[in-house]
Amino acid sequence: MVTINAPARNWAGNVTFGAQRLHRPASVGELRRIVAGSRQLRVLGSGHSFNLIADTPGDLVRVDGLPPRIDIDAARRRVTIGGGLRYAEVNAALHAAGFALANLASLPHISVAGSCATGTHGSGDSQRGLASAVTALELIGPGGDTVRLDRAADPDVFPGAVVSLGALGVVTALELEIEPSYDVAQWVYENVPLDGLDGARFDALSGAAYSVSTFTRWHDGRGTVVLKRRLDRESAAHPGAGWQGGTLATAPWHPIPGAPTEHSTEQLGVPGPWHERLPHFRPGHRPSHGAELQSELFLPRAAAPEAFAVLRELGELLAPVLQVSEVRTIAADEQWLAPSHGRDSVAFHFTWVLDAPAVVPVVAELEARLLPLGARPHWGKVTTLPPATVTGSYERFADFRRLVLERDPDGVFRNPFVADLLAAA
Repeated sequence: MVTINAPARNWAGNVTFGAQRLHRPASVGELRRIVAGSRQLRVLGSGHSFNLIADTPGDLVRVDGLPPRIDIDAARRRVTIGGGLRYAEVNAALHAAGFALANLASLPHISVAGSCATGTHGSGDSQRGLASAVTALELIGPGGDTVRLDRAADPDVFPGAVVSLGALGVVTALELEIEPSYDVAQWVYENVPLDGLDGARFDALSGAAYSVSTFTRWHDGRGTVVLKRRLDRESAAHPGAGWQGGTLATAPWHPIPGAPTEHSTEQLGVPGPWHERLPHFRPGHRPSHGAELQSELFLPRAAAPEAFAVLRELGELLAPVLQVSEVRTIAADEQWLAPSHGRDSVAFHFTWVLDAPAVVPVVAELEARLLPLGARPHWGKVTTLPPATVTGSYERFADFRRLVLERDPDGVFRNPFVADLLAAA
């Protein structure tokens, strides 16, 4: 086990955690002893958060030093993985065994447990958030006790235990649904007019492939649309050179203008394994830009037309601090704290410059305009919304609060971020 007293920072470098100690246990036994001896403890995954969700005045723990468990049950189509693994590690092992996950986020560099705990997602009209793939989890609860929760055996609490904000314990293992491996071909259309995407045309665009993303900076009225076609269900062919009024890209493209295109997953319709096409970025390369802040708002799918109109109206306000914005769709989810809980959703993601004083007022204006449309912020990204506003948008947050108080009555896994949410409910 490694324990250090130096402060840890998040992925973007905009947060320095206030933990007294950072632990990296090498075994579940060591982890249990750390939890049993801590009055306050939080888990730091891959650090791909942009707020204080992982911060604590007590002990911070990383679980990527635990044994890299990947146990595939081919008959049941399940895989059990260690709580410290990142998607890149899991994806490669699954593909080598002939299996796949149904969906992935934009980058494979993030930890599976941390992604699920914060409601992270990919894109696709029929695809729910990443936590929907979880069928069971094992965690270390207060006092160092091992707890297992199962979707089938614990239906009353399981929907509140996966997207948990780290408030129930330290996840040491996750069981995920898997399926046979498949190939994907990725096409990029540039200079797609945004006119009409505030109407029925958006449905045609978002349903044009298994996974669809629209990138834009809003102020110029144009976007880049990325189609990821699943070849066991869809044709590998693109839908036409001038589809949706855009131009079919003939060279590799990166979502951030000017960033190295070799960091992006292969495009131009070249078929390849699911895990090498569904993310936007390759493992082993820098994802996105790196020097950035991120925020994201999830709205009911029905609110997409109004949201498009608002964002185009705010385009000139966003332009000085916005690197790029991405629009994705997510199917309704059963997880209590999934941002798409109970409703088909459209997510508006924003990659900002790394300048909080300039970005935060813009985020505040953006949220003020989209909140009346039912916006929910991403749990791990920048928001200016007060806790009561956030919790009030989740019908099952009171149930989550009861679950947390029952499972962790002394607040071992709470921090100010979580405590404020619970107090506001």
